Amino acid sequence: MDDSPATQKGISFSLTDHIDYSVGSVVSKILLKTDVGNITLFSFDAGQGLSEHTAPFDAVVQVLEGEAEITIGGQPQKVTAGQMLIMPANVPHSLNAVERFKMLLVMIRGV
Repeated sequence: MDDSPATQKGISFSLTDHIDYSVGSVVSKILLKTDVGNITLFSFDAGQGLSEHTAPFDAVVQVLEGEAEITIGGQPQKVTAGQMLIMPANVPHSLNAVERFKMLLVMIRGV
């Protein structure tokens, strides 16, 4: 986890300024990780993505910047800055950055 002052509890910071793009890459930064879940900030260069996978818990995606195509259960959809979606547990999903793209991923573990 990033221990910089910008991610200390009780201190505000800008999500979009807190992570940079890297040419041809996906960058991730864990902001908070606990036994009950985690919050991770991502940036994707255009054309980058995450291959199809499943997760055992629901995951919330908050789009911060740019545009991506997120496919859930074989159904693609475009998401843009300001939008949010919930990826259901145990349903295959993938992500592709249509253009440079930043998102916040929140996963809360079930019991």
